Amino acid sequence: MTGSGGTRPIHRGVPGTIIVPAVIGGAVLVLPLLALLSRMDWAALPRTLAAPETASTLGLSVVTALISTGICLVLGVPLSIVISRTTGTTAALLRAVVTLPLVLPPLVGGLALLSLLGRGGVLGDALSELGIRIPFTTVAVVIAQTFVALPFLVISVEGALRGLDPAYEEAAATLGAKPTSALFLVTLPMVAPGLAAGTILCFTRALGEFGATALFAGNAAGTTRTVPLAIYTAFNGAGVTQDTALTLSLILIVVSIAVLVALRGRTAN
Repeated sequence: MTGSGGTRPIHRGVPGTIIVPAVIGGAVLVLPLLALLSRMDWAALPRTLAAPETASTLGLSVVTALISTGICLVLGVPLSIVISRTTGTTAALLRAVVTLPLVLPPLVGGLALLSLLGRGGVLGDALSELGIRIPFTTVAVVIAQTFVALPFLVISVEGALRGLDPAYEEAAATLGAKPTSALFLVTLPMVAPGLAAGTILCFTRALGEFGATALFAGNAAGTTRTVPLAIYTAFNGAGVTQDTALTLSLILIVVSIAVLVALRGRTAN
């Protein structure tokens, strides 16, 4: 609506008919988390955090998630650049392949990894003859995390690259910059927010990975038992207490909230 003072913002109200389902929808999301927090033994929290099984599980999860995130950066950034600079059917096909792990059930991802690297797999037998066994090892945890987390990095960086004005690289080229120099000195710094957001999402997805890890890496304490597997194990009576499971769940919730805050800050900028 335009008047003598210019355009005035239009404030849209919320229809009363949608308030009740909106409140119920919010409750569906919030109440389970509040119920989980209500079961926490807050007085015992420091002792549970200091317990050897908690430290072992959390340490394994963080280390493997960091390694898989590093691998995703090394592989995902080049893949993002390739996809962002292709068009038509090729770009659509590449994007579909990259996003496939996002829509596949995690257990299918684990089965696919076993079919490739497990006993009788496409590469598994050849690796076994070389004395290399990957399934049910810590390396398998990293591979499973990389498989499910890589799409988050690629999608974030590819979107940022597609939104970048090519004139900047063209200007760098006219000044004598080689393609590699222009990439590292011009392009990647300009998409740094998208790269940072993708890296954060990649790390948290790796930290919370369960299905593919369970099938491909197993659930051995100290070797492949990550935080999600320890939480699952606690409710099957296999050596991890429910206090530990609740504490690890709290850690994942805190990490998730921190990620959302960080991403919100990136978006606001």
